[in-house]
Amino acid sequence: MHIPAQAPASEPNAGTPDSTSPAPRDNLAVLVVGAIGVVFGDIGTSPLYAMKESFIGPHPLAVDRLHIFGVLSLIFWALMLIVTVKYVLVAMRADNKGEGGSFALLSLISSHLDERRKAILLALGVLAAALFYGDAMLTPAISVLSAVEGLTIIEQRLEPLVLPISVLILLGLFFIQSRGTARVGALFGPVILVYFVVLAALGLFNIAAHPEILSIFNPWWAVDFFRHDPRLGFLAMGSVFLAVTGAETLYADMGHFGRKAIGLSWLGLVFPCLMLNYMGQGALLLDNPAAVENPFYLMAPDWARLPLICLATCATIIASQAVISGAFSVTHQAIQLSFLPRFKILHTSAKAAGQIYIPTINWGLLLMVLILVLGFRKSTSLASAYGISVVGTMLITTAMLAFLIFKVWRWNPWAAGATIALFATVDIAFFLSNIAKIADGGWVPLTVAVAIFTVLTTWAKGRKMLREQLEVDTLPLQTFVNSTSGSIHRVKGTSIFLSAAKDGIPAALLHNIKHNQVLHENVVLLTVEVAESPRVNVQNRLEVHHVGQGFHRVIMHYGFTEEIDIPSDLTPLVKLGIPLDPMRTSYFLGRQKLIATREIAGMALWREHLFAWMLKASESAMDYYRLPANRVVELGSQIRI
Repeated sequence: MHIPAQAPASEPNAGTPDSTSPAPRDNLAVLVVGAIGVVFGDIGTSPLYAMKESFIGPHPLAVDRLHIFGVLSLIFWALMLIVTVKYVLVAMRADNKGEGGSFALLSLISSHLDERRKAILLALGVLAAALFYGDAMLTPAISVLSAVEGLTIIEQRLEPLVLPISVLILLGLFFIQSRGTARVGALFGPVILVYFVVLAALGLFNIAAHPEILSIFNPWWAVDFFRHDPRLGFLAMGSVFLAVTGAETLYADMGHFGRKAIGLSWLGLVFPCLMLNYMGQGALLLDNPAAVENPFYLMAPDWARLPLICLATCATIIASQAVISGAFSVTHQAIQLSFLPRFKILHTSAKAAGQIYIPTINWGLLLMVLILVLGFRKSTSLASAYGISVVGTMLITTAMLAFLIFKVWRWNPWAAGATIALFATVDIAFFLSNIAKIADGGWVPLTVAVAIFTVLTTWAKGRKMLREQLEVDTLPLQTFVNSTSGSIHRVKGTSIFLSAAKDGIPAALLHNIKHNQVLHENVVLLTVEVAESPRVNVQNRLEVHHVGQGFHRVIMHYGFTEEIDIPSDLTPLVKLGIPLDPMRTSYFLGRQKLIATREIAGMALWREHLFAWMLKASESAMDYYRLPANRVVELGSQIRI
């Protein structure tokens, strides 16, 4: 009997992107508030440092009318072109069953490409994931540090306390991750909503003194800025880009809230509030150029600065929380897609499937964040490192969108060419300007990204080599079944052998025959297969083939965002006549000890050693697949790669 696997998804329709979206169908207002709290925390905290860094960063600008209007015009058009046009209007149409992000976009287009182009896009998708980790380290560091630095505006003598307070906040943030974020998340939306309203109010209060600041919507101010000093204008773009960091999370978080809620949140609240605040900072600088040391806090009257610091600190904690949760999600997807070894994953909510905690990632991020904070010590110094990993991710997204628009959606060639040319021109301009930051600290996220890219590709390549070695001596299933007929003693119960391959006999079964010389009445050869889609219909979870003489080939299908629970998901087999009595069902796992050699061409020897170490350090299949510990048998072997 054969239960069919998931049917291939239909070609995405650019005109009806939400047709397959699984976003929760709650009240739209609830989704909008939730999106404001989770999606926009990162970009919402950019006013804390973006304007300041544009003038007093590595390439200082004169605080005069020309440069104030020029920078504000650049910020407005960057937000308009990158966030509104690229992400809200175009990228978010590319939903993979409602999911967004690099892996989801990659799976949308991979089936439409030849092997060479697919390999290139796969490498770009992996690189985007690696760059994300650099962003995940820098966001908590610069956001919290810039918020706490507001204390020096109230009292300069408080400066020695900025670093210790920032470290304590970050320690508390990472230490509470194991408790889950479901309850805290309910507060995110209202807090960030209040924060954005305060941003707008501060902006309006200062704009009233200089209403002419509203003319920055005219792109001529940006053009005039470049005409006056092309070199400084180009370098200033590296700081202006800080205003759009966090834009990529709009697409990545689409599966949680849906395109409509995120689009309404951005256009109806977040974008207007951000621009009002930026223009308010510009109006303040027209009156008081000395306020450039921290225009965000100096916009507020004296009595409101301490409450503003508290509110901004809460906003930065929420922005950091969203990035940390995103790191857990990306790691989970990378594990499912065989780019990372199995990590211990704890589920912090019985109701919300996405509420996970990965200790290895949590403590690794904390270590890197503390190194950044203690090493750079000031948000101004950190700003030099921030941005380059984000713009790299945006460039990769543009490349993927190009394939999607031309090959999948098949837009009119002129419209498609003009759209991609616009995105590419903006991204490349910001990328080139951010390259100037490499010497001032931009090398940090790039180094991290290269290291993580190496780990991701080494694991993927090593897994491929390992499978090839395991398949060398394997036997066809039917041949094995025929050879064991009547010659092997059968005992009551069911044995389940996990197999990486869908064909042949797993090594654990051969070792069991060799050493124990016995088989159960029912033998299930089980393969877990992760699809290139976020989710698989539960009805299509199991693909079952009855081979005969008590042997069954079972393939379990999962999406790359789903959690795997083998005992629970195998229960439908009982209806097919395969008994799964908990006391008479045993799980057999193969555990390989790798020996790195130069005998087999494939990877450099140091990468083989790295892969062997990762395989040894990875979480056991028993824990990852939630197998009952007292019913698991592990059979080991040595393999040379």
